[in-house]
Amino acid sequence: MKGAAGMLLAAALVLPHAAFAQAQKPQAKPAPSPFTNAPSGVQIGTPIGEADLAYGAYQNGRYLTAFALAMKRAEALADPVAMTLLGELYANGLGVATNDQKAADWYKLAADRGDRNAMFALGMFRLVGRAGPADRAEAARLFQSAADRGHAAAAYNLALLYLEGQVFPQDFAKAAQLLRKAADAGNPEAQYALATMYKEGRGVEKNISEAAQLLAASALADNLDAEVEFAIMLYNGTGVTKDEKRASEIMRKAAQRGSPIAQNRLARVLASGKGLPADPVQAIKWHLISKAGGATDLWLDEFAGQQPPQVRAEAEKAAKPWLDAIAASRS
Repeated sequence: MKGAAGMLLAAALVLPHAAFAQAQKPQAKPAPSPFTNAPSGVQIGTPIGEADLAYGAYQNGRYLTAFALAMKRAEALADPVAMTLLGELYANGLGVATNDQKAADWYKLAADRGDRNAMFALGMFRLVGRAGPADRAEAARLFQSAADRGHAAAAYNLALLYLEGQVFPQDFAKAAQLLRKAADAGNPEAQYALATMYKEGRGVEKNISEAAQLLAASALADNLDAEVEFAIMLYNGTGVTKDEKRASEIMRKAAQRGSPIAQNRLARVLASGKGLPADPVQAIKWHLISKAGGATDLWLDEFAGQQPPQVRAEAEKAAKPWLDAIAASRS
C-alpha cells in the first residue's frame, strides 16, 4: 500500500470542515490523505424544522443565522444535531471566532447523545491535539463508535490505525473489514486503499479483478491515485477487459490534474499511438512536464531527441505554462 501502511499516515493531519463538510475531491498529490477529513453523505436532523433551517443557512454561508438557529435548538431541545453544527461553526470560525475548546465541548455533548458526526469530529480533534493533548486511543474509540453507526470516514480512519499498528496491534484483516465497510458506503479513499490490499493480498486474499473494480469506483469519484492505477490496469488488461482508448482518456484526465505518473504514461501513449493518435508534440510536452514533476524516462528522452527541432520547439512552448507553474510552486 504505497510501500507500507505507514505511508498512508505520513502526511499532516488536519481537521477541515469537520462534521458537515461534503466529501472533498482529492488533491493532486502522491498519496491519499491519511485521515479523511470529510464524511460522505452527511445527513442532518429531520427533513423539516429548525435543525434543517440551521443546516440550510450553514450550506448557504449564512453562518450567523445558522449559529442562532442551532443555539436556540440546542438550548431548548438538547438537539445533538444542532450541537454538532455549533461545534462545526466554532471549529472553523464561521460566524463566530474560532474556539477549539467550545467546539470540542459541543461535539462532546452531541457525541454523548449518539451523534455519529460529532463522534467523528471529536475523534479528529483528539487525533491531532486540538482543544487538548493528542490522544490516539480516544480518537480510535470515537472513530469506532461513529463507524458502528455507519460513518464511512470514521471506519476508514479506524482502518488506518489498524494498519499503522500503534494504538492497536497491526491487523491487516481487521483493517480490510473496516475498509470494506467504508468502501461499500462509497468512500473513495477506502475504495482505493482496499484495492491496494487486494492487489497485494494483504489482509484479504489476493484478487486482481476485485482490485480493478474498487479502483474503477474510486476513480469515478475523482480519486487521482485511483485514476492512474485503474488506467494502467485497463490499458494492460490486468484484472479487467483491456481497453487502451478508454484507459488513455482516463490517463489524460489524471495528467491534466497534475499526476507525474499519468503525464509520463500519457506521453508514451502519444509517442506510440497506441490508445490515442500519435502526436509527437504532445508526447514531448507531457514528457517535459512529467520530468519537472520528478518522473524519469530514458526511452522518452531518446524519442524526443529523434524529433525535428521544430517539433521539440513547439512542445517546449506548449509545456512552458505548466513548467512555469511547477517552478512557481517550488519557490
